[in-house]
Amino acid sequence: MNRDWIATARTLAEALPYLQRFSNSLVVVKFGGNAMGDDDAMAEFARDMVLMRQVGVNPVVVHGGGPMINDMLKKLGIVSEWVRGKRVTDKATVEVVEMILSGLVNKRIVQAINDEGGRAVGISGKDDDLMVCVADDPELGFVGRPVEMNVQVIRDLCAAGIIPVIAPVATGMADNETFNVNGDTAAGAIAGALKADRLLLLTDVPGVKGKDGEVLTQITPEQVREMIADGTIAGGMIPKTETALAALDQGVRAVVILDGRLPNASLLELFTEHGAGSIIRSTAPRVTPTHPDE
Repeated sequence: MNRDWIATARTLAEALPYLQRFSNSLVVVKFGGNAMGDDDAMAEFARDMVLMRQVGVNPVVVHGGGPMINDMLKKLGIVSEWVRGKRVTDKATVEVVEMILSGLVNKRIVQAINDEGGRAVGISGKDDDLMVCVADDPELGFVGRPVEMNVQVIRDLCAAGIIPVIAPVATGMADNETFNVNGDTAAGAIAGALKADRLLLLTDVPGVKGKDGEVLTQITPEQVREMIADGTIAGGMIPKTETALAALDQGVRAVVILDGRLPNASLLELFTEHGAGSIIRSTAPRVTPTHPDE
């Protein structure tokens, strides 16, 4: 008998407790980074989402698309202004953002999932007033901060066996405004409103590193706050960990920051003993299969 077959069977058997643990759970997955521009990585991500749905998990995909937005702005000759390292999103820019995120990127992910045998529907934060925002900073223009979430449309899609794919574009509180929302922020707000079992933030880095440079596999919210205060967590990892803390405060059971460049990163995190990234939650164990109410 082929040894690869035996290894595959053993892997499936070892995954059983974790498959049972996450059956009927809601898992929000933030997809972004370099993988979005790679056809093979996109197909692999789509297969992971289809497999998750097949074994009873309800994945909800929230995506970014910064590199594609930058490319289109350059082609259109739209020059961005910057304030404190952040792009000012004016009226012309937000129109491009909506076109790229809700159109090009969103439908590409939907098509990839459908091509792998799944059922996916693409929406944005504007659909059914899923995500209502106010300006996060008046100096930044149409950059939104979610203040009202209406997630019934997501629950309806999941109940129908459909994988929601959500573009982080939102409606404003007044005047039919359109806001661009940071992808991590949108994913955290959606996960919080859903009281998701897990929020997976796929990144281009291995996870949260400690003072020694090693990736920390388990972190408490208190430790995160201490590491931000002493500078251990810095740069682009600060908003990701702050998103994690906000999601936990809203009822998400755990947030995992993991390397989306790893093959099958989401599956490794959910269905193996050691996971694949840095899990942030109040309790220490990553997962206890014999106690599903962890």
